[in-house]
Amino acid sequence: MGFRLPIIAQAKQANRRSLSIVPKGHVAVYVGESERKRYVVPVAYLNHPLFQDLLSKAEEEFGFDHPMGGLTIPCREEDFIHMTCSLNCS
Repeated sequence: MGFRLPIIAQAKQANRRSLSIVPKGHVAVYVGESERKRYVVPVAYLNHPLFQDLLSKAEEEFGFDHPMGGLTIPCREEDFIHMTCSLNCS
């Protein structure tokens, strides 16, 4: 039993590290009005006018102090998915 605890602790640390890794050329954002979900999107999206509108709303609501420690976008998850799908198609 004493050997399992360090293995479990190591597995949890490895899992946290894998969640925090963002591929080069991408950025992690947190989306949702109440419960936030993490998405990883290409950096190129940041220059698109639709995404710029979301960034402006995020700045109005949070300023530069994002409670999740990352970029938080205050919109419905469904709206964000719809927007990113339309950006992928164009």
